[in-house]
Amino acid sequence: MQKKQKQECTLVWFRNDLRLQDNELLEEAIKTQKYLVAFYAFDPIFFKKQHSFVRTEKFRINFLIETLRELRDALSVYNIPLFVATKPTEEMVAQLQHQFSIVNIVYQEDATFDEATIEKRVLKTLPKEVHTIKVTNQYLYTPQQIDELFTKGIPKSFSSFRKKVEKKLEVLPITTYRIPIQEKLYDSVFETPNFSEYTQPKNTAFPFKGGEREALKRVQSYFFDTTKVATYKYTRNELLGVDYSTKFSPWLANGSLSARTIYWELKKFEKQVKANVSTYWVYFELLWRDFFKHTARFQGTKIFMPSGIQEKRITTHQNNEIIECWTHGKTASDFVNANMIELRETGWMSNRGRQNVASYFVHDLQQDWRVGAAYFESLLLDYDPHSNYGNWMYIAGVGNDTRNKKFDVNWQANTYDAKSVFTNQWNKVNE
Repeated sequence: MQKKQKQECTLVWFRNDLRLQDNELLEEAIKTQKYLVAFYAFDPIFFKKQHSFVRTEKFRINFLIETLRELRDALSVYNIPLFVATKPTEEMVAQLQHQFSIVNIVYQEDATFDEATIEKRVLKTLPKEVHTIKVTNQYLYTPQQIDELFTKGIPKSFSSFRKKVEKKLEVLPITTYRIPIQEKLYDSVFETPNFSEYTQPKNTAFPFKGGEREALKRVQSYFFDTTKVATYKYTRNELLGVDYSTKFSPWLANGSLSARTIYWELKKFEKQVKANVSTYWVYFELLWRDFFKHTARFQGTKIFMPSGIQEKRITTHQNNEIIECWTHGKTASDFVNANMIELRETGWMSNRGRQNVASYFVHDLQQDWRVGAAYFESLLLDYDPHSNYGNWMYIAGVGNDTRNKKFDVNWQANTYDAKSVFTNQWNKVNE
């Protein structure tokens, strides 16, 4: 009996680029003119414990599952199967290699430690004749643009970075392509991690679901339906409600929305409706995000070290009792507690809250900033390593600014929650 020949394919490795629009991953895969097979791995490396916290907890798991379900359904329109499993990525690739004749693998390159480690394992699993195609899908300005502009490396100062980028660089257009409808030969396989069930509180500031459709709906709503973007600079430090900030970050973090999509929709808004300091401030925040990503690319594992990118010798402490009081919202500050309870209950915390609880953890409680960063990694819906560790280094004084970032949490509470509405709402949960 003649052995059935395996289907030649291009393997599309989804990571944090879980979308159909503006996705170089798909553009490059389509160019190969091979049968497309997609996969995503819930790699165990992201579910291990770090400083006693599970690295990916229920909020982000649930959001990822919602995102992947939508991606699976969107790809099925083109008969592209999506294989999702809870196993090491290299084991998934080895398994797919038994089923298919892999000619090409297309994936997004990422310089952070775990992502780079997984990439090496995957490439080691594949035969050398498999053609590897790397894309850089998560930036506003591409690594090539940045490296050509900063030939001696990324500056540690955001101001220096911003001024030069704004003056010299243009954001590239959205990537467009036509996804071919291929013959339906395989069904998707969808295996997901177990996680503890929860009911999202009605008063959460992030009542949205995962997926590209939800992300694009939010952009449309925040920019054009409500025009809330026109007042962003004046509301961004608020603590309650859905529309005080863009809320784009969870979709940006897993790549169901691209930074370029936001940028060009913002430009459309400025052209059709209004351009002001608030619309600029949305771009400003996208640029901060890009700065952290390029800094991580340039600085490597330093972003995870106690001394940070400044390589500054600091004394760190870890008192488990103090850490537990902070994570459970039982410190001496009601304002800090309210923010920590909101995070524990919803997976979300405002930017203002994040800065305050991080400062309190590092400067008032005098604990190791990496423990705080690990806790945020565990619970935040919008966790990504570049921004999370970039911001924590910044607060600890070992990141992109060495100045003391100690916040007066009482002053902050009186300024941003003068009537204690936010503080009282969330502290009630602990009563």
